[in-house]
Amino acid sequence: MVAPQDSLESSGKQWYVLKVQSNRERTIRDSLLKRIRMEGLSEYFGEIIIPTEKVAEKTKGGKKRVVERKLYPGYIMINMELNDETWYLIRDTSGVGDFTGTAGKPVPMQEEEINRMLGKEAENEVEPEKVKIDFATGDVVKIKEGAFEGFEGTIDVIDESNGKVTVLIEIFGRSTQVELDYWQAERV
Repeated sequence: MVAPQDSLESSGKQWYVLKVQSNRERTIRDSLLKRIRMEGLSEYFGEIIIPTEKVAEKTKGGKKRVVERKLYPGYIMINMELNDETWYLIRDTSGVGDFTGTAGKPVPMQEEEINRMLGKEAENEVEPEKVKIDFATGDVVKIKEGAFEGFEGTIDVIDESNGKVTVLIEIFGRSTQVELDYWQAERV
């Protein structure tokens, strides 16, 4: 392991982004928290966050299920005071790659970047849930329910915030837009 060139100076807690192994973010976070407690370095650390968003998915039965999806797979955000002890604790944790933006010395994130990454830029607004839709514009689909059941068409517009898709179908030789709940269509 390569140590930073200069001795790291403490300058209060700041936010840093860690590159970690993908799909191990939670276990690495838990491991960091455990090591911080064991080493008695809690005073130098704040929050350790895995940025996520809530996404609504509908099951085949039409029921709605909310799941958490990672915004930045393979990254963890950590609020910490940087000094030699904390730097080595982070670097010696299994699964941690490196701090982002490093050229020998970790670079803290700008406050506006952190707010954007944590979704705090509009704290007064309620963030709408997004529905995960597995279609792309241009996909050919068959309508499986509703007034246009059995028709085939092309996905024209996808609205994840409302869980709707607009499908272009041909009726009487003309292309017509039909708005459907995304689960009413299936890929052909």
